[in-house]
Amino acid sequence: MLDPPAAASRFAVVRAPSGLGLLVPGVEGLGDALLGHGLAQALCARIATTVAPPPASGIRDPASGVLNGPEVAAYAVALANAVGGVLDAGEVPLVLGGDCSVLLGGALALRRRGVAGLLFLDGHADFYQPSAEPSGEAASMDLAFATGHGPPAVGDLEGRSPLVRAEHAVIVGFRDAEEQARDGSQPIPGKLLALDLAAVREAGAHGAAEHALSHLTRPGAPDCFWLHVDADVLDDAVMPAVDYRQPGGLSADELATILASAMATGRVAGVEVTIYNPALDPAGTAGAALTGALARGLGGVAPSPSTGTGTA
Repeated sequence: MLDPPAAASRFAVVRAPSGLGLLVPGVEGLGDALLGHGLAQALCARIATTVAPPPASGIRDPASGVLNGPEVAAYAVALANAVGGVLDAGEVPLVLGGDCSVLLGGALALRRRGVAGLLFLDGHADFYQPSAEPSGEAASMDLAFATGHGPPAVGDLEGRSPLVRAEHAVIVGFRDAEEQARDGSQPIPGKLLALDLAAVREAGAHGAAEHALSHLTRPGAPDCFWLHVDADVLDDAVMPAVDYRQPGGLSADELATILASAMATGRVAGVEVTIYNPALDPAGTAGAALTGALARGLGGVAPSPSTGTGTA
């Protein structure tokens, strides 16, 4: 198994400006926007590298049914190489996407080194299969691909599928279960712990974090896990700058609470941030709110319970 990161490990930023997993552009500007809001300074992180994506074909790959399928797979390998370099330096990679398909790069980097878990914070379950995803967007299927529930051409990278075993993964905060079922998406497997927004509301942010993290750190679980943060896990009133909006979501304080709880385990091997589209945020308000939540949470500073349970 992978060793947990050293307590003194610092973040190193890997910019991953890829929109290969989406039809529409814009998310590739996420990294520059959040860095412009001071994220690296807030976390005392160094800027390590930028991994440029290949040109998009703009077509659904006949072999996999995935939009830009070969490019998504090739980019995952290139991103894994960059993330691996950060891991080898004893640092914690902070991958600033990009769309959610960048998950495959981080997960592959850890899989090359052993077995790791996954804490997946997202407003969408991302568990479609190509036959049910209307546009073939990998950003709607990344969790399925990473856990071995997708086409081998994209999911079985380097013959290492699953990149994360379902029983080592937790999804928190999704609120599109009815939509995915209506579209004919495959169900989330029972071995994958799924805490939707209603479950977070019932338990509270602290309780939901405790439930998720007790699963990821239980006896026999991997010694470390990857942390995926999709901006659309936030309430739409806080984060309207995403391409597939939904009502509801976590408050900025709730997100910071869950992130700080994850960091407190000492087992976060890497983090990625995805889907915020600065082109939809001309005033920068949503980007500033996201940066603040990330800075507080990843810096290990959680809001007090009295301020971490709101809905906006």
